[in-house]
Amino acid sequence: MLKIQEIRELIKLIDQSSIDEFTYENEGAKLLLKKSAPEAVYSLPVQPQADAPVQAAAPAQAANHQAEQVQPKAEEKQTSAPAQDENLVKITSPMVGTFYAASSPESGNYVEIGSKVKNDSVVCIVEAMKLFNEIEAETKGEIVEILAENGQLVEYGQPLFLVKPE
Repeated sequence: MLKIQEIRELIKLIDQSSIDEFTYENEGAKLLLKKSAPEAVYSLPVQPQADAPVQAAAPAQAANHQAEQVQPKAEEKQTSAPAQDENLVKITSPMVGTFYAASSPESGNYVEIGSKVKNDSVVCIVEAMKLFNEIEAETKGEIVEILAENGQLVEYGQPLFLVKPE
């Protein structure tokens, strides 16, 4: 069976190629990788969609002086959050699967907010096709936000953690 690092390398190679689907079978195990359609990229369209209703609402509320004062404050909050995120490193899911914060329900989570991680620190498990894959931080720093919930289905490339690099 392929190791997690080999699967990650396959994903990167397929992502950079024009291949839309890849199947690998060996000793009864099957690995199927598919590229998602361009409209499935959720990180880029979210920001413009969130800004569009705010801009459309401003002319309708122009007669109300109080509404005009509230509007710039909302926009300031939206621009300050991404500025903080620019310095943070995202730990993303290398595959589609189910996110688990701990190795078992009885044991503690691998990491919590404030936990220090190294390149080889295990931060979570992503289960795919009944295989439990330990996900490593691949960066050094402090966990500042956990973006996935225990038992949640996660997509390839979906951010799972935000890390403040050291």
